[in-house]
Amino acid sequence: MEDAATAEISRAQIWQWIRHKATLDDGREVTPELFRQVLDEEMAALRQTLPAGAYDNGRFAEAIRIFADMSLADSFEEFLTLPAYRVL
Repeated sequence: MEDAATAEISRAQIWQWIRHKATLDDGREVTPELFRQVLDEEMAALRQTLPAGAYDNGRFAEAIRIFADMSLADSFEEFLTLPAYRVL
């Protein structure tokens, strides 16, 4: 449950940052492109830390798609877990 809450808070924060054109400490604006770039970089780093095959054999692609779709959506969906439950 705590992991779902962390993901929910992160998704909500990213969604708000993009919508309100937040800027990072280094002056970069949080844009959909920046979000996708950072997401790709973080997932590549995660893949390197996991045991061989764990990333490819897991459900990371589905989780990434749900998280990204919701973070970049035009409207704010109430709960991250609702679309996640649909793919389980």
